[in-house]
Amino acid sequence: MPIHPHRSSNLLSIPDATSPASRHKRLAVLLDPDHLTVARCQEILALSHKHGVDFFFMGGSLISNPDQTSFVSFIKQHSSIPVILFPSSGLYIDAKADGLLLLSLISGRNPDFLIGQHVAAAPLLKSSGLPLYSTGYMLIDSGRQTTASYMSGTTPIPHDKPSIAACTALAGEMLGLQNIYMDGGSGAMYPISPAMIQAVRQAVDVPVIVGGGVNTAEKAEAAWKAGADVLVVGNHIEKSPQFIAEVSEVKHRFNVALPQTQEA
Repeated sequence: MPIHPHRSSNLLSIPDATSPASRHKRLAVLLDPDHLTVARCQEILALSHKHGVDFFFMGGSLISNPDQTSFVSFIKQHSSIPVILFPSSGLYIDAKADGLLLLSLISGRNPDFLIGQHVAAAPLLKSSGLPLYSTGYMLIDSGRQTTASYMSGTTPIPHDKPSIAACTALAGEMLGLQNIYMDGGSGAMYPISPAMIQAVRQAVDVPVIVGGGVNTAEKAEAAWKAGADVLVVGNHIEKSPQFIAEVSEVKHRFNVALPQTQEA
């Protein structure tokens, strides 16, 4: 489905009436330029193509490597998998990408990450022509302070408070955000609980993206079973790229169980 530049859409480009239970599961590999080499990038690209990865998310909470643009270009030259920018600030806008997650940090109370950086970046985003995916970004406690929580100066939603997460996501949807992204952060000690994912899934109709702490096939299965539409894996793949094959097999088992007439 074509997306008009500057017009916000949900990441999956699905009709609002599509039941969450009938949606195919998607897998995104998060690529952090600070932890990427050309050789490792080539390995991840090959495995991602072989095993049906749906998206590459490019970015991180703190980017000190100036080569993000070169990595986006490299991936676009060697892959047909969409590259979606996952920006930590308005400094990381690359028109060569296939889209950008326009993140509003709705779990915190820092106005700079709710709207401030968006105001500064708006002219650049408009001129880039990038498709934008307005996303309610929710940091969830994962057992340790992450770069995202430190850099944003915000307190994550407590790990054992699914009702707070559900109400926060619902408020984001009511404000018009088209996606909800629950993130435990890079290097999370444990993943977001199935109870919290399920509570958010029941509260909203928009796509639910979940990342952080997913380092086994069992954890991936639990997140998808609880209601995640898109699962994001990154930190563990940097260490063990073959994990792509394991988590892709879990995704495949979910999707083959859906009726073939449902949304693909």
